[in-house]
Amino acid sequence: MATANPAADGGTRIPMDHKVHPGAIIGFVAVLIGGLAFAGYSIFTDTDKVGENLALGSFAFLGLALLIALGFEFVNGFHDTANAVATVIYTHSLKPVFAVVWSGCWNFIGVLTSSGAVAYSIITLLPVDLILNVGSAGGYAMIFALLIAAVTWNLGTWWFGLPNSSSHALIGSVLGVGLANQLINGGGTGGTSGVEWSQATNVLLALLVSPVIGFGGSYLLLKLMKRIVPNPALYEEPKGDAPPPRGIRALLIFTCTAVSFAHGGNDGQKGMGLIMLILIGVAPTAYALNRTMPDGSTPKFVAASAAARSALDPAAGSTAKPDADAALKTLDQSLKAKKTDTPEVYAALSAASTQIDTDLKQYGSLKAVPAQQTKNVRNHMYLVYDTLRLVTKDEDKAKKAFPNGGDKKLKDYQKLLENGTRFIPRWVKISVALALGLGTMIGWKRIVVTVGEKIGKTHLTYGMGAAAELMAASTILLAQFKGMPVSTTHILSSGVAGTMVADGAGLQASTVRNIALAWVTTLPAAMAIAGLLYWLFLAVVHAMGMQ
Repeated sequence: MATANPAADGGTRIPMDHKVHPGAIIGFVAVLIGGLAFAGYSIFTDTDKVGENLALGSFAFLGLALLIALGFEFVNGFHDTANAVATVIYTHSLKPVFAVVWSGCWNFIGVLTSSGAVAYSIITLLPVDLILNVGSAGGYAMIFALLIAAVTWNLGTWWFGLPNSSSHALIGSVLGVGLANQLINGGGTGGTSGVEWSQATNVLLALLVSPVIGFGGSYLLLKLMKRIVPNPALYEEPKGDAPPPRGIRALLIFTCTAVSFAHGGNDGQKGMGLIMLILIGVAPTAYALNRTMPDGSTPKFVAASAAARSALDPAAGSTAKPDADAALKTLDQSLKAKKTDTPEVYAALSAASTQIDTDLKQYGSLKAVPAQQTKNVRNHMYLVYDTLRLVTKDEDKAKKAFPNGGDKKLKDYQKLLENGTRFIPRWVKISVALALGLGTMIGWKRIVVTVGEKIGKTHLTYGMGAAAELMAASTILLAQFKGMPVSTTHILSSGVAGTMVADGAGLQASTVRNIALAWVTTLPAAMAIAGLLYWLFLAVVHAMGMQ
């Protein structure tokens, strides 16, 4: 049996230092530069197509913010995805270099095939009024604060070899900025809101529960595997440098592939959300509305809007409809106060939807909305969507307030508004996929050693690796289907720990303690860093007279 601390005799159990061919390095750099050039070209063509001319300063801010956002995904690649390859490396199923390249490719595919639901679950942690004002100087301060905080914490924990969660770091940064914004503006419901707590509760619950599922599920799965597949070879430690039997090797490569694909689909969307937040603020004409929607969608919008008003108007009763500007103020205030079940709000929703209809009929389609009107149309659609989301959140209450199928009409209209304002351009997916995939291929050794050698007191068996990764992939894919961000790191690390306990191997207390400490401290640490940076950046932009 291997020792509990193999590094004590001068190295890891697995040789991980391999020379890389100069051609591979050149190809890596070429793809990286090509990806950045592709992103820049896409922004230029998108903004040029709608007649949006970015000032040099705005373009520089945009370029820097995108570099940091893609840098976050790059760091995420070698920080998180090392978890996926640890099992195939430590069971000799794949050589280290081939394993990380293979994992990087499946991360790339996972990002490209993702839906985008997780991306907007991150964005909507911030209240709608902050999102609508993201293009201001304060919006730039917000973006750079949360980006730098998340990257800083990720790099710090990677340096110490801790399987920290990039999801926790990013979500903590978003929450930190939101809370700091609320404190700076005096707090309370009368000022700018800080955090969309209804959404934050769901996200934090997913982050909290998923590692428990990883541990318990992997524990039970390994126990079940031993009953259903009583093949002794599956539960043995690797012998020397020999690869496992062919069938077991295929199983482990499959589980590595599944985790890599699932990680790309979930974690890649976090970078997409960041980039869309940046694009909406800096280039709203091109990206604040989904201009890829076909012209034929306009009649659907108008019909759905009319159906929604047929449910809203009776609920509003005798309350007079306000004009468009007053309707926006009413909706904004109701969202801040989280009180949307009043006749005044229903009347404002009806008035705002009427204005959306008028705009779409006038311009013909979303893609034809002129630059100078984009912000107004977007604001109406965002506020109506977010208000309807709260109005229909409690299904039983919504059915009582809007009888005879009125609640369904509101949800149908809400879905169309979501499609019109929340989308991910293809080039954003490709850019994030490249950043995450390329990041997987470097810097992975520190985390791999922790997962492979320092969680349990014995070497990973083939069955342990398969059970931990099968449970991790299943949990991550389910979370993606539900639109919830989760931590690949914590799910898989917990899964490995669960299999160690199930096998009676025991855990290394020091490593488990460090991982748990990183899990507990990441959210508050990222919140503190992001909040302080936001306060600092905001002070700088105000001192410069920027608004």
